Amino acid sequence: MAETAMSQSAPKPRRRLSKGMYILPSLFTTANMAMGYYAILEVMRATASDFWHLDNAAKAIGFAVLFDGLDGRIARMTGTSSDFGKELDSLADAITFGVAPALLAWTWGFYLMPPVLLTDWHNNWHIKLTQLGAIASFLFLIAGASRLARFNITNNPQPSNPGRPGKKYFVGMPIPAGAGVIAAVVHFAAGDPLESWYTALTWLAMVTTVGYLMVSTWRFYSFKDIDFRSSHPFRLILFLAALFASIWFFSRPVLFFIALLYMISGVFWRVQWIFRRKNEPPPPFQEASQTS
Repeated sequence: MAETAMSQSAPKPRRRLSKGMYILPSLFTTANMAMGYYAILEVMRATASDFWHLDNAAKAIGFAVLFDGLDGRIARMTGTSSDFGKELDSLADAITFGVAPALLAWTWGFYLMPPVLLTDWHNNWHIKLTQLGAIASFLFLIAGASRLARFNITNNPQPSNPGRPGKKYFVGMPIPAGAGVIAAVVHFAAGDPLESWYTALTWLAMVTTVGYLMVSTWRFYSFKDIDFRSSHPFRLILFLAALFASIWFFSRPVLFFIALLYMISGVFWRVQWIFRRKNEPPPPFQEASQTS
């Protein structure tokens, strides 16, 4: 009888361990949301003289990208994926990679830009440019939210350019990557706001382009096929160590280069597919059979 009682009570610690494992990915999601909240606070504290708050906001978004990648991978590796975790992750992404970078993009590129007080025309142009920046930042936000909604309701999506559907590619730029582009550019400038109208126009075009890439059907590499449990992880560990070391010592140029390279990669694959399709010979003409 005692052995039977012990065998019946044995699975209880295992069940408690399973519940604890489900909390682990949510902790990284919570850290993601905390970084987004901190980034919003830093953007609100930024002024023309204390612009370093914007750099802090960009760094917070960068750390959030790391936490967002870890929570999903840990959930898959431990088999603790859940509907609650997916919904919490989407809500956290909407705040951290939607609201926070939209505010950062507008404040850094338009709101804190010094006004040109030469003529009334220049003053009106500055106001209009600030309003256009607010519209572009809102378009970035709505594009990111739409990207999240499409990702949540789509199973095994098919990119419009070549690439088999599955875990190897995202359909459209993921919202963490879009927010990472915004944060990387601001961090590259150390948070120092833009000062000329032509750089502001360039920033306006870039924010709009990133928003479009998020809602596009172009393919972007997902990195989900990287196996950390492979039998020969030495090269992967060496590459990650070199990457983290370069980011630690040269974060501004390295992160700027990585963000722009990832954004351009989707455009490159799309353009390559367009030219490949144009050069392909047309399919052979098949005459339709005539029936009386």
